[in-house]
Amino acid sequence: MEFRGYELREWEKADRIRPGRRAMSGLGLSWCRRATKFVMLFVVLALVSGLEKSAAKPQADADDKAAAQRGRKQFEQSCGFCHGADATGARGPDLVRSPLVAHDVKGNQIGPVIREGRPDKGMPAMPVSDAQILDVAAFLHARAAEALRSSSVPKEYPVERLLTGSAEAGKAFFNGAGGCNKCHSASGDLAGIAGKHSPIDLEARMLYPKGKHATAVVTLPSGEQVQGEVKHADDFVIGLRDASGWYRSFQRDRVKVQLQDPLAAHRELLEKLTQADVHNLFAYLETLK
Repeated sequence: MEFRGYELREWEKADRIRPGRRAMSGLGLSWCRRATKFVMLFVVLALVSGLEKSAAKPQADADDKAAAQRGRKQFEQSCGFCHGADATGARGPDLVRSPLVAHDVKGNQIGPVIREGRPDKGMPAMPVSDAQILDVAAFLHARAAEALRSSSVPKEYPVERLLTGSAEAGKAFFNGAGGCNKCHSASGDLAGIAGKHSPIDLEARMLYPKGKHATAVVTLPSGEQVQGEVKHADDFVIGLRDASGWYRSFQRDRVKVQLQDPLAAHRELLEKLTQADVHNLFAYLETLK
């Protein structure tokens, strides 16, 4: 039987040309094209939205800064007498670290307090506009953010702020009452130490030395001894990692424990140091360059 009037459709031609591949129907091809267009449109919209946000951010930052500046003036005039011009407190509480300010969003917590006051605590009600509330809230949030940023100690800290002691008195303490020279030497392990660390890092290492770990020798009832670096220790359990790398723990009332802590002297001395001793000792170490 012949089918002279039958004509191959495009997708069938493609299947004849590339045998073995599954041909896509006209309906499937149409759906694929629509899906591709949708994805491309989504990508374009995402890019445009990102560009708009990037362009809007500097303007938003500028607006927030302007609002905070207006809020500062308003706060100084109306609130500074009790809370301090910088909001850190005076007769009234510190608002920079206030939980109410921390939970506030665009004046929703601060506004009612300002408008209604707190008569029981001596704070009068103040008739202010919504715009003024937003400005004062912007100022308090800016102060809180500033305080949060400044709470960390910078890596570069002026040595002048730390050098408040006497190097001579520190040297005398090092070689005398402090007993530091029993384990350390200015010409030995501490030679040039001030040139190896920043001032603030040097003071931290002086007070809280690192790098040495306590070890322990645990004697079992059988007489066997286990030695290693202490990983846990309390009044009931001692845990250590032995030479083979295994973690082992023992009940302290069933074994004999000998602790060997190379920093024990440091810890004991730390409890006895006065503020003057700390400043003097640091001033002496800072001369070892």
